[in-house]
Amino acid sequence: MEDFSLCENLYKDIVNSLSAHIAILDENGVILATNRAWQEFARENGLPAALDWQGMNYLSICDRAAASCLDVHELADGIRRVIAGEAKEYVTRYPCRSRTEKRWYTLRVVGYRSAGLPKVIITHEDITPVMEAQEALIKKEAELSAGKQQLEETNVALKVLLQHREQDKVKTEEQVLANVVGLIMPYVEKLQQTPLDPRQLTLLGIIETHLQEIISPFLTRMSSIHQLLTPQEIKVAALVRAGKTSKEIADALQVTASAVDFHRKKLREKLGLSNTSSNLRTYLLSLH
Repeated sequence: MEDFSLCENLYKDIVNSLSAHIAILDENGVILATNRAWQEFARENGLPAALDWQGMNYLSICDRAAASCLDVHELADGIRRVIAGEAKEYVTRYPCRSRTEKRWYTLRVVGYRSAGLPKVIITHEDITPVMEAQEALIKKEAELSAGKQQLEETNVALKVLLQHREQDKVKTEEQVLANVVGLIMPYVEKLQQTPLDPRQLTLLGIIETHLQEIISPFLTRMSSIHQLLTPQEIKVAALVRAGKTSKEIADALQVTASAVDFHRKKLREKLGLSNTSSNLRTYLLSLH
């Protein structure tokens, strides 16, 4: 008898040492016993310190609260299924909000038999730290997703900006090339054919050299790919690329329109544009 009392006291001490809130119900849902954590939680949440939980019907409490809370109805139904032996256990998770904080609990109902009568053990375990960590993780994932989307949108905007910048660069180069080749170089060539003293020839040579440096990016690309192009063909190609008509090219280079057509024909031959549907200007633009 003494050994039984020692074991019973040991079990009580163990149950009272657990952090989970524990209650034992009989086959009718009446509370037979609660542990220290259950009692302290009740006091901390405004219930009378002298409240005796023993003899209170837990199922009746749940049934009264079920009218306003679907979760409580499911809880009472789960307890009844365990008592009836229809389920070995019932587990659910629920929020528990107080005036000062938001908490989460896991509720577990397991059955056992004592003196041939079915009974159940109910435990409420505080899982607030786990839920807070989960919510923080979900929030962080949402922030990362939003940041990723913003970064992708920024990358798209940068690509568009760079594309426009490259297009502007090409247009600027075409304008400079067309102006130099069509409006300046013809006059430089005319000056070279007039009587000039050595100093004037030197200055004119410097001007021509610098102008060639300005237009050299396109001209170098063409001449490096097609070494057979003559200087005059390169000039015609530059003006064709700039969108000039044969008449405009003839006026710029001080040649006849038939001469320009001849050079255009030679360009197509040297560039391998035997197909009449191939556009010479489109091909020259692709060399950029």
